[in-house]
Amino acid sequence: MTGIPGLVLAAPATGSGKTTATLGLLRAFKRQGLAVAPAKVGPDYIDPAFHARASGRSCFNLDSWAMRPPMLAGLISKAGQDCAFILAEGVMGLFDGAPVAQGPDGSTADLAARAGWPVVLVLDAARMGASAGAVLLGFANFRADVRVAGVILNRIAGPGHQAMVERACRQACPEVAILGALPRVEGLSLPSRHLGLVQAGEHADLERLIERAADLVCDHVDLSALQALAAPSLLQGAFESPLPPLGQRIAVARDDAFAFAYPALLDGWKSQGAGLSFFSPLAGEGPVADADAVYLPGGYPELHGPRLSAASGFLGGLTAAAERGAWIFGECGGFMALGQAIIDAEGRSQSMAGLLPLVTDFQNRQLHLGYRQARLKADTPLGRAGSRFRGHEFHYATVQSQDEGGSLFEAWDAKSAALGGMGLIRNRIFGSFLHLIAD
Repeated sequence: MTGIPGLVLAAPATGSGKTTATLGLLRAFKRQGLAVAPAKVGPDYIDPAFHARASGRSCFNLDSWAMRPPMLAGLISKAGQDCAFILAEGVMGLFDGAPVAQGPDGSTADLAARAGWPVVLVLDAARMGASAGAVLLGFANFRADVRVAGVILNRIAGPGHQAMVERACRQACPEVAILGALPRVEGLSLPSRHLGLVQAGEHADLERLIERAADLVCDHVDLSALQALAAPSLLQGAFESPLPPLGQRIAVARDDAFAFAYPALLDGWKSQGAGLSFFSPLAGEGPVADADAVYLPGGYPELHGPRLSAASGFLGGLTAAAERGAWIFGECGGFMALGQAIIDAEGRSQSMAGLLPLVTDFQNRQLHLGYRQARLKADTPLGRAGSRFRGHEFHYATVQSQDEGGSLFEAWDAKSAALGGMGLIRNRIFGSFLHLIAD
């Protein structure tokens, strides 16, 4: 069996324009009638929603630190069904990953090496001339198991600038194909907030932006040459679920306040026979009455505190689910919503479900970021006590008050440094700030 062809779109650093370039490429290929599957390296929730809009296909995350090789192989096989190739957008700079001494670090380079996929580098040349050649040379030769096969020059000021940069790149790395040079264009940047880009569902002008990015790519990038660089994946296998299902009838919160659910997780639950229904807390909806489990993903409940606090259908529905014995699981934002209150950035307290003894605070923000290892301290549908997981933490909330007894996990960072207890469990209500990726 031949592996799924793929390419990795990477950059020397965050802010180089790789997300906009990825959206433009995905839409440009879609215009041509070519099925190209998007993927995102690392634990990011926000970029995949943009990829899905641009391509018309679900976008899976590929994470070499959190996922075992068989799981990576299965996700690549599932993502690549009925498509010409997979275009995977990298995370941060090409070689940036977890600070581990050895083994997978979750970097874009690590994923490219494991999959055997070539890298196309998006090189922001806005503040350089011939130095672009030195940057390309360094990135092309930094790791022997990572092949930088092509480069897209970005934010080019004009014909003279383009000629100078292209000449330097050809002299430095004649084996790296120059696939195109994107001019500097105003108004193509995506707005951001504290956890990254503003979500796709909240971007009123997203379709126009994607179309403009596709126009730019069609005019300035050799799409056929880029497609020809795709190489078969070295990872092959059947799709497997990242985590056991919470129940047989799982109600999943889904709207702008609770949008951070991995497609692979939901697909995995369905592949194990679970039925999924969706509800919008912001619309005042609660879980369906026959749900034996409720999943509240992460998101931005702190931005919608008054609406959630007034959403009696949502809060009452959670209470009713708890009273009938349903399992209720919250991750990060979902965990905060299961608590007693969220204090917003202005110091206002917004009451939440009150199912866990927890008050979180955004007035005194503190960044919590990084890969996490976790071991369950109690039996749940996710596994028996002692079961181990890998995941990611990324939030600015602080805990103002929390019952110290009954933590859900014992946690460690990527370097195996102990972090102590994490999360809470009370009867069948449980959650933590950890976004689980795989067991």
